[in-house]
Order: sequence, then C-alpha cells, then structure tokens
Amino acid sequence: MELYQISRGFARKTIDMRGDAGRAWIERLPALIAGCADRWSLTVHPPYDNLSYNYVVPVERADGAPAVLKLGFPADNELTTELAALDLVAGQGMVGLLEADPEQSVMLLERVEPGTPLTIMADDEAATRIAATVMARIWQPLAAPGRFPAIADWGQGFGRMRHRFAGGSGPIPPRLADRAEHLFAGLLASQAEPVLLHGDLHHDNILSRRDGVWLAIDPKGVTGEPAYEIGAFLRNPGWLAGHPDAANLTRRRIAIFTDML
Repeated sequence: MELYQISRGFARKTIDMRGDAGRAWIERLPALIAGCADRWSLTVHPPYDNLSYNYVVPVERADGAPAVLKLGFPADNELTTELAALDLVAGQGMVGLLEADPEQSVMLLERVEPGTPLTIMADDEAATRIAATVMARIWQPLAAPGRFPAIADWGQGFGRMRHRFAGGSGPIPPRLADRAEHLFAGLLASQAEPVLLHGDLHHDNILSRRDGVWLAIDPKGVTGEPAYEIGAFLRNPGWLAGHPDAANLTRRRIAIFTDML
C-alpha cells in the first residue's frame, strides 16, 4: 500500500471541500488504486502534478500500453457526466474510455501521447481550425438527453448568485451581471437543437496524439446548441486579455468557426 501515497496538498484540498466524507475517501484511496491495479492489471506510476479534485495517475496496461487512471469522489455529478460523455462519443474527438467502474467513480482512459496542449501553437488561426475540427467530431445527437445536464441548468448559477448577495451580484459589477443574465436568457430562448457538448473546450483541454490527431480531455458533458461550445475557446488562453489586437483576433476566430461549423 505504500506505493500509493496521497500528497498532503491533495488530501487537504479534498478535505476542505468535502469535509469528513472527503477524509474518509482519502483514507480509502490507496486501497481503491490497488484494487484497480489488480483488477485491470496495471502498473501505477506517481500521480500528475497539480491535481485538482480528481486523483489522476499515469499507468501501463499488461501489454505495456499507456493509459491514465482517474479516480473521483463518489457520486460526483461532474465525473458521472464525464464518463457518460466519453462513453457516448466512443473516442470520436475525445480521449478513449478503456474501462470504467461508475459505482466507484473510476475510469481508465487512453493516454494521449505526446499530449502537447493546443496552448503551445503559435499560429492562432491554425489552432482555431484544429479546435473546430475537434468540436465537429464531438457533437452528438441525443437519443436520451436526460443523461446530461443542460445549459439551462448551468444558468441557475445566476439565481444562486442573486440569492447569496441579497439580489445583488457581489464582486461582479452590477452592469456586467445584469447584461450577462439578460443575454443568457435571450440566447437560451433562441437556441437551436441541442447536442452533446464538451462544455469546457479550451486550449489546455485539446491534446495532440502522435498520429496527428487532436483529442479533447476532461469533458463536462452538457447539452446545448453548438454555438455555446466556442465560448471557452474564445476567452482563452490567458494571454488573450492582454493582447494588443484581441478584438480582431477574436473576430478572426469567430469567422473560422462560422466557416467550418
């Protein structure tokens, strides 16, 4: 069991967020990892740096094939919808789902190598075209839309904000909050037929594979019209806000998406 030590930083973050239930999960985590290693014949390596809320480790399968083991907090809705999205697209535009145990909130994923993120691409127009290609592969018609949250569900955050700040918008300038809420309602009312979306498709969530294919990772799994998907890309990477020609760069991106999608 010493092979699967959990860093103090990850443990503290989990406990701060989940309380006693998080502490209990952290205590079980080494045994969960060991169980996955035995069940799927995995060689487990040290975890990735800068873990967020899931425990993610590179592994190798019995035949030497590289993979990624991802363990989430039990009954985590986001991990549940991520798993459902990966299952639905079946490797089309997203990383492949190799094995899963939904009850334990565990999944074994294809490891994308070299895994270079789209962030490193200096040619912004080329990067935008790659993103558009990935989007088109991901979007799926929905035979059973109830498996996933909808964009409308995410919009309930406006109501939670108003409740928390007694009708106000807290740290968000009122003019911006009011404008965003108004625009969201209008766009929601006019949206086209919903499809499965990634939900957070920014540059760092698009990785390169050795065969030249680019794949998305970490899908949220949400339903909405395709136009919603470009939002995360348009506001990233972080350097965009300080770019001297940000407005024209954004217009060029939109033109590419309009042409390709």
